[in-house]
Amino acid sequence: MKQQMLLKLLKALLKNSKRSDRELAKAIKASQPTVTRNRKLLAPYIRSYTIVPEFHKIGYEIFSFTFAKAQSFDRRTVEEKFPIVKEWFMKQHNVVFMSDGEGLGKDLVFVSVHKNYSKYADFMRKCTLNVADVMVDLQSFVISLKTGAIVKPFDLTYLADDVEEFVK
Repeated sequence: MKQQMLLKLLKALLKNSKRSDRELAKAIKASQPTVTRNRKLLAPYIRSYTIVPEFHKIGYEIFSFTFAKAQSFDRRTVEEKFPIVKEWFMKQHNVVFMSDGEGLGKDLVFVSVHKNYSKYADFMRKCTLNVADVMVDLQSFVISLKTGAIVKPFDLTYLADDVEEFVK
């Protein structure tokens, strides 16, 4: 029963996290104190409460997915270089995600937004200069937020109807 309440609350928050506990309680048919108590229990599952802006309306024209191949190193070298690469990427405020993975012959990916193509090109030059000893064969898929045909805009609210079991 508790898990069902947490799941309902998570779905409601995914749909609109700016609602008050009173509004959430009404939406999920629970009391406001129950929502407040359960929101605290959800804290380990929620990274942040934020907005998803209309990127093009606030000045971003480019959304980019960049794939790369990691250099082959021995474990010791990887342990030395990883913190340097992580530190550089954490300082890049336009990079919204970076991870290892696999596919397309690559094993790294990062997602970034840019004010325009010139800023994107400058960023990629800086990226190459700062991580070239760790990442090679960078290839990007660039999306124009200004002129592209966006069929389904980026938004996490879509996940609300897909979230199932998460609390063990």
